[in-house]
Amino acid sequence: MKKKLFITRKFPPHIVEPLKEFYDIKQWEEEEIVIPREKLLAAVADCEALWVTLADQVDEELLVHAPHLKLVTNLAVGFNNIDIKALRKRGIMATNTPGVLTNTTADFVMGLLLATARRIPESDRYLREGKWKSWYPMQLVGKDVSGSTIGIIGMGRIGQAVARRAKGFDMKILYNNRRRRHEAEEMYGFQYVSLEDLLKQSDFVVIMTPFNDDTVGLIGAEELALMKDDAVLINASRGGIIDENALYETLKSGKLWAAGLDVFEQEPITLDHPLLTLPNVVALPHIGSASLQTRTAMLMLNVKALTAYGQGQTPSNRID
Repeated sequence: MKKKLFITRKFPPHIVEPLKEFYDIKQWEEEEIVIPREKLLAAVADCEALWVTLADQVDEELLVHAPHLKLVTNLAVGFNNIDIKALRKRGIMATNTPGVLTNTTADFVMGLLLATARRIPESDRYLREGKWKSWYPMQLVGKDVSGSTIGIIGMGRIGQAVARRAKGFDMKILYNNRRRRHEAEEMYGFQYVSLEDLLKQSDFVVIMTPFNDDTVGLIGAEELALMKDDAVLINASRGGIIDENALYETLKSGKLWAAGLDVFEQEPITLDHPLLTLPNVVALPHIGSASLQTRTAMLMLNVKALTAYGQGQTPSNRID
């Protein structure tokens, strides 16, 4: 008898089709709309495998409704949407998609940094709104990236990939991480510093640390006050690491050059959010890994995990 699989989003048919050999599949038939919570709780009642996205909370409440669940496959590297402790308590496995989005996300971070520093989205709006009447010396001036100092908070795979790209811009690389990256320091000249020194010395502060109990609200009013008055803050990791109210007040007061944000405490961010009223905030809809090649690779990692489980094997990319 085939195992029962529920998929919380409409994925491309050619991605899902091979799984039909092993699973009786039910799927939420919307690509853009998140499955309503009550429908999700009803759908998991008899499923053994569950394929979710970051928008789907796999928590104690859901697990109570899913007595047969044995595997949760998450279409993301991060897994703060999943209560791993609750899964372990029930002997349920979970997998994610590490590795395949490192370079894509690092490319994006540099793009977001450049766009924020050089006011590219603001300049695009300026032109489209008919404000470009002439040229003048201080028109839409931005900040130089080349030769500046970048401070990276979180030196995992993506953080290191961002740092290597920053070297290409002749940037000085500072970083803070739970563990020193001695090999990277020796190979590339990255410099480990305390979080306080990183904030004080960096022209660009890039957040690449995972979201967990230790990093919730990591960057608040006190930390923002340590930064240079013309510094740029970039977050392409997870919302909740920055205190958004504190960031708004800091930017509004004229301290900090700008912020580039791909992630937010609440997603989608509401259109009346104070940060969206500021011209020096570049706000994007969580698209760090959004290249065709990478999203396809992420889907295929999930398929690989589900196929292994369907064949009675232990899936790779388990979250331990």
